[in-house]
Amino acid sequence: MKNKINITGKTLIDLGFRSGKWFPKAIEHINTHQLADEAMHAYLEQYKMPPIQELHKTAIDFKINIKAANELEKDNVTKVTDSMKELMKTPTIINGAVMPDACPSGPKGTIPVGGVVVAKNAIHPGMHSADICCSVMLTDFGKTDPKKILDAAHASTHFGPGGRPRGHQYQLTDELLAEFKSNFFLREDKDISMAREHLGTQGDGNHFLFVGTSTKTGNTMMITHHGSRGVGARLFKKGMHIANKFRMDISPETLKQNAWIPFDTEEGQTYWSALQTIRKWTKLNHEVIHDATLKALDLEAEDRYWNEHNFVFKEGDLFYHAKGATPLDKKFMPDITGPRLIPLNMAEPILIVEGATTENNLGFAPHGAGRNLSRTQHKRNKEGQTNEEIFAIETEGLDVRFFSKEIDISELPSAYKNAKAVRNQMEEFGLGAVIDEVMPYGSIMAGDFSINAPWRVKRRNRNK
Repeated sequence: MKNKINITGKTLIDLGFRSGKWFPKAIEHINTHQLADEAMHAYLEQYKMPPIQELHKTAIDFKINIKAANELEKDNVTKVTDSMKELMKTPTIINGAVMPDACPSGPKGTIPVGGVVVAKNAIHPGMHSADICCSVMLTDFGKTDPKKILDAAHASTHFGPGGRPRGHQYQLTDELLAEFKSNFFLREDKDISMAREHLGTQGDGNHFLFVGTSTKTGNTMMITHHGSRGVGARLFKKGMHIANKFRMDISPETLKQNAWIPFDTEEGQTYWSALQTIRKWTKLNHEVIHDATLKALDLEAEDRYWNEHNFVFKEGDLFYHAKGATPLDKKFMPDITGPRLIPLNMAEPILIVEGATTENNLGFAPHGAGRNLSRTQHKRNKEGQTNEEIFAIETEGLDVRFFSKEIDISELPSAYKNAKAVRNQMEEFGLGAVIDEVMPYGSIMAGDFSINAPWRVKRRNRNK
């Protein structure tokens, strides 16, 4: 009489399996059906995991396209390069670069703003960040008065938290709605509801609507800057959750923020598809704001183009993660219709650039001017002056508006790196050639909406 089979978790571990939630189910099945030898191994095949991927012992080399001009910038560059060195130990990573606008964006090992990281067969949600497909779009309004454009845009755009109320929402296309409903990352009612409500909104922070004049043609241009709003943030959260599950199974030593979804899995393929849908949604988000402004003025666009700078770009089995870096190479943009846009700050021109891929730039340029200090530290440095005094000095001659009617000094020009230095480093490191500039007339930003946020107003009224 054969001995009764009674395996335990230790049996599975001795066979080379890593402990997991599936252990009890597998043990019960094997013992109940008395599986042995080949039958047991055949059953366990479904639970086989790929080998653990260990961190690189030394960081993969990356290109440094940034120089420090003073002590403040030296500290910033040190933090950026230290963070990149830690990140570049991630098993999937094969190359990387840092742009002149680089600044830290989290704990050591987190991709900095102004960072490009190339991974093999892997999508790292933490490397495109929650503001998926943050991007800029330009529309050429011809010789139209810039004030008329800014006024019309102010009446049609929306900054700050939340979305548009019913009756004021834009229509999702049938094609886009079908893509949301067919993707398990995007098909929840909350995702679709948010995709409708947030269409035609620009959020807060450094997002803007800018009006200026082309130095080359004299035409008036409108440029918007924003990402995928709440719907993109929800995809990011889901992507990080899935990536972390993979991390715990295949690379537990990898930092949580650098977890990845293997592209050759169902989750990887579906997440990639979801990213493309979010890209289409974000482009539409720009378009409805631009089209509403044109309609209000009874005009037609003379030209339009756009580019994202918070996204993942695919070439074969390589995934280029650009956190605040602008793609120069046409291969990264399937719908390319014009040159690229690089905003600096509200008092500086928006640069229109072109450029070729080099070993140094990996096919990317900066996305803006970046920061040397956090918003909070910048505000501390301005203590002793009123917001109104700072605003008057830094926006002299410009029509600058805050949608919330509250000044946000952390978005004024002095909050950003020196624009001239960034441009000089672009030229020095071969990060795109400026072919035109949009000289500033004025802009709209969210402003410090938190001052009159509903919860604060309620609290103030209660205290009265």
